Amino acid sequence: MKSFFTPGVRYMLLAVTGFSLMNLCVKMLPGIPPMELVFFRCLVSMLICAWLLLKANQSWIGNDRLRLLARGASGTLALYFFFVALQKLPLATAVTISYLSPIFSTLFAAIFLKEKVQPMQWLFFGVSITGVILLKGWDPRVTNLYFAFGILSAIFSGIAYNLVRRLKESEHPIVVVMHFQIVGTVAGAVFSVTNFKMPQGWEWLWLLAVGLLTQVGQVNLTKALQREKVGIVTSINFFGVVYAALFGWILFQEHITWKSLFAISLVAFGVVANILAARRADLVPTVNMVKRLDE
Repeated sequence: MKSFFTPGVRYMLLAVTGFSLMNLCVKMLPGIPPMELVFFRCLVSMLICAWLLLKANQSWIGNDRLRLLARGASGTLALYFFFVALQKLPLATAVTISYLSPIFSTLFAAIFLKEKVQPMQWLFFGVSITGVILLKGWDPRVTNLYFAFGILSAIFSGIAYNLVRRLKESEHPIVVVMHFQIVGTVAGAVFSVTNFKMPQGWEWLWLLAVGLLTQVGQVNLTKALQREKVGIVTSINFFGVVYAALFGWILFQEHITWKSLFAISLVAFGVVANILAARRADLVPTVNMVKRLDE
């Protein structure tokens, strides 16, 4: 088990927890337009990043500005499509659909980063995807439009994850996060001008929590992606489905059937099996990479 819980895996587990709580906060804000949510989410996190960079005496400008911009744009698009799906679909269903991102992450990593994918990993991915498809098929509330929004969110997330991976040699993790928040803040502000809804009462607290939890998730996500293979750490995203199912059941009375539990179990099994298979195939190179990054 020690080899399973590498620094990259541990960071990703923290990221999933932060993002899952953030999703819950978004679900508590059904009346706020999605791009306005993007604006507030990124604004709070941007301010925190600026403070952290100032404290560390680190410039926010970065070195590879084109890739930083591309990472920010892809992350912002993924965020927008996900927020729409999150507001329109049951919590567990929306999260499950968007968590197809490891498939796209692995595909893009194999094409652009030349990362090897073991044959058994594709089998285990298939198990997880089967679980996702079953969840979708057994939920009549899932329309084709919002299912497509979830797919688009997963595609752009896969692009963003790989860009983070490419930036690991040239950029400080907080700088990478900072550029994502800058792009999201600017885009959210521009597209919210004509459709802005002033938050009321508790909505301000939920919005603040969205930004704070975003920071927790984003920083840990970036650290995970810079310490482990893309296909491995992004697979752990699937554990967010379990969080979503529990939150939806307890807080929103979204009934979970035995069929849904079976589908979620398939997802979890595929994730764990994929990580273990990848670790056995690439243990020594990954350990050496972690040591170099920690030095």
